[in-house]
Amino acid sequence: MKKRRTSPILTQIISLFICILLVHVVWASVIRPNARVVLEERKVLAEQDQDFTAERSIWVTLKDWEQESCVILMFWALALMGGKVLQARRERRILSQDLVKIPEGVSVLPEDAREYMRTVQSLPESTREQLLPRAVMIALQRFESTHAVQNASEAVRNLCDGEADRLDSELAMIRYITWAIPSIGFIGTVRGIGEALGKAYEAVQGNIVGVTESLGVAFNSTFVALVISIMIMFFVQQLQRYQEEIVIDTESWCDENLLRHLQVR
Repeated sequence: MKKRRTSPILTQIISLFICILLVHVVWASVIRPNARVVLEERKVLAEQDQDFTAERSIWVTLKDWEQESCVILMFWALALMGGKVLQARRERRILSQDLVKIPEGVSVLPEDAREYMRTVQSLPESTREQLLPRAVMIALQRFESTHAVQNASEAVRNLCDGEADRLDSELAMIRYITWAIPSIGFIGTVRGIGEALGKAYEAVQGNIVGVTESLGVAFNSTFVALVISIMIMFFVQQLQRYQEEIVIDTESWCDENLLRHLQVR
C-alpha cells in the first residue's frame, strides 16, 4: 500500500501552531512577569531620584505582543528551513552512492538502458523520488526511446532546471515571513508613537513616564524585528545556496557517471 504523505500546508500550519504555543508559554510565564517587576522597580527608583536613568532590560525589550509575534515567526521560519535542510541532506547523501554501477570503460547502449533502469526502480520509493534517481531514470528512458545521447543530456538538464525553480518557489513562504517580521515591528512603532502622542498632555504636566514607556514600545519592537529579519535572511541565503549546489552537483554526477557511458552504435 502506498503511504499517504502529510500535506505541506498542513505541516506548515501544525508547525506554526506549535511555535505559537511554545513561545506564548515562555512570554506568559517568564518574559512578561519579569518585565513587570523591572518596570515596577524603575517606577519606584524614578520617584525616589529624579536623575535616575533606567538601564536597558531584555525583559522590557521583549515584553510586547509585536516582539512575541516576531519571535513566533522566527521560529516558524527556522522550522520550515530545518525541514528543507534535512531534505537537502538526504539529496546530498545519495550523491555519494554508485547508483547505476557502470564499470569504467563500459559503454551503455540503448538496448541496455532498461537493465540499469531496473536498478533504480528497485530502490525504496522515498529514495526514487529524490532528484538523482529521477534524473537517472529520465536520462535512461529518453536514451532508450530516442537513441540519442544529446536528448538524454537535455532531459537531465531540463529536470535539474525545473527542480531549481521548484525549490526556489518553495522558499516563497519563508521569504514572506522575512518580509512580515519587520512589518510587524513597524506596526509596533506606529502603535507606540500613537500612544505617546495620546499621553503628550501628561508630559506637559511634568509626568513623562507614560510617554517614555510608549516610545519604548515603538523603538523596542522595531529593534527586535530588524535584528530577527537580518538573521533569518542570512539563513535563507545559506539554504538557497545549499539547494542550488545540490542541483548543480546532481547534473555533474549524471555527466560523470552516466551520460559519458552512453553510446549509440
